Amino acid sequence: MSQLQSKRDFLFLFLKGAGMGAADVVPGVSGGTIAFITGIYTRLLNAIKSVNLDALLLLKKEGVKATWRYIDGTFLVTLFAGLLTSAASLAKLITYLLEHHKLLVWAFFFGLIIASFIYVAKQVRAWNLKTVACCILGALIAYTITSMTPAEANPSWWFYFVAGSIAICAMILPGISGSFILLLLGMYGHVLTAVTEKQFTLIALFLMGCVVGLMVFSRFLAWLLNRFEQLTFALLAGFLVGSLNLLWPWKQVLTTYTNSKGIEKPLMQQNISPAEFATLNGQDPMTLFCIALAIAGLVLILAIEKLTAEK
Repeated sequence: MSQLQSKRDFLFLFLKGAGMGAADVVPGVSGGTIAFITGIYTRLLNAIKSVNLDALLLLKKEGVKATWRYIDGTFLVTLFAGLLTSAASLAKLITYLLEHHKLLVWAFFFGLIIASFIYVAKQVRAWNLKTVACCILGALIAYTITSMTPAEANPSWWFYFVAGSIAICAMILPGISGSFILLLLGMYGHVLTAVTEKQFTLIALFLMGCVVGLMVFSRFLAWLLNRFEQLTFALLAGFLVGSLNLLWPWKQVLTTYTNSKGIEKPLMQQNISPAEFATLNGQDPMTLFCIALAIAGLVLILAIEKLTAEK
C-alpha cells in the first residue's frame, strides 16, 4: 500500500473526501464520481476490501502497526474524516440550495457529470463493440433507476441499517447517486433529518449499514475491475450518461405526494425545455445562468483532473 508522506498529502486526501461527502448529499451526484476523477477510486476499493479475515489474523500475529499498514488505515481514516465532516456540515446548506435555487444546483452538477463522463470514457483504451455495448447498458440501467418513482417510507429503526447498506453501493459507483437511492427508498429526508437534528442512534444504524454494504460491494467492484477493467470503465461511463436524466434542471411536476411532515413534494416529473418551464410555471428559467453554471461544473472537473495528473 502506498503511504501518505506529508501534511500536504493528508490535506489533499481530506479535501478529496470532503468532495465525496458533498457530492453524496446531492440526489443525482455520486461520491464515487469524485473518487474516480481525483485518482483514488482503485485505492479506495482495495483498502476497503482489505478489511477482512486476513487482517484479523495479521492483527493476532504481527500486531496493530502491520495490520494498519495492510488495510491502508491512514488513507481510509483521512478520507472518511473528510467525507463525514463535509456531509454533516453541508447537509443544511445543500437542503437550502435545493429548496431555493434548484435550477442552478442541478445545472452545475449537470456540467460536472458531463465532464466526469469525458474523464471516465478516456480510461477506455479502445472503443469497440463490447465496450460500446457496456456503455449503452450502463446508460440504460442508470436511466431506468433515475426514472423510477421515489417512495416515502415511515421507517422502523432497522430500516436505517438496510437503507445504508443499499445506498452505499450506489455511493461508490460513479454515476449512480446514493442519495437518489435513498429517495427511492423514501429515506432521504429521514436520514438528512437524523444528521441535522443529531439523532446519533439512527445515524449509527445508518453508518453500520454503510459499513456492511461497503465490505460486500467493494469486493465485487474490485473483482470486476481486476477481471474486466475496460468493460467496467465503459459500464461506469454509461452510468454517468444515464444519470443526466435526473440532473436536467427544467422539469414538469406530474404528480405530488405529502411527506411524513405534511410537506407536498414532487413525485413524478418529466424533463422539459427552458421555454416550456417558463410557460408552465411562470418562472424565469434562468437559462444563461444555468448554462454558465453547467460550464463551471465541467471546467471544475477538468481542472481537478489536471491538478491530480500533475500531482
